[in-house]
Amino acid sequence: MNSPEQPLPTFDEVLLCTPQTSAEQVGLFLRRCLIPCQGGNKIYTMLYADELSYDVSKRAEELFQHLQCYNSSYRLIILCNCEGENSYLPSAFSHYKVHMIPQRSRAEIQQYLQHHFRVPQPSDSAAAVFKEHMCVGIVSSKRAGMGK
Repeated sequence: MNSPEQPLPTFDEVLLCTPQTSAEQVGLFLRRCLIPCQGGNKIYTMLYADELSYDVSKRAEELFQHLQCYNSSYRLIILCNCEGENSYLPSAFSHYKVHMIPQRSRAEIQQYLQHHFRVPQPSDSAAAVFKEHMCVGIVSSKRAGMGK
């Protein structure tokens, strides 16, 4: 985010974990991160790693320990909810823990995201319905199931 021209992460760099995330999904993600290839300098991120089941977390740690020897220059970020930091995977990697404080203001982060999510003006896109031609938007309602 140092420059507005830096791209957002691609789909293969991010794994959004849920309790239903399988060991196979985590394994494929870790292999992309830890096995050297010509992918370049990607930064891989596991979001909500504390949501993984115990079995999946255990297998992920074992795979990480096995694959880590193939690549000493990997870049992996594991983010979890501070309330879930005692779950298996965050505990297993606790010696790498870094408490993160955002280095940019909320306004700067929003501006960066707007730069990447804005659709060019003269286009026939559904983004025309969102504020400032954004291709991403949040629709919320206080009443559930009202056709959002």
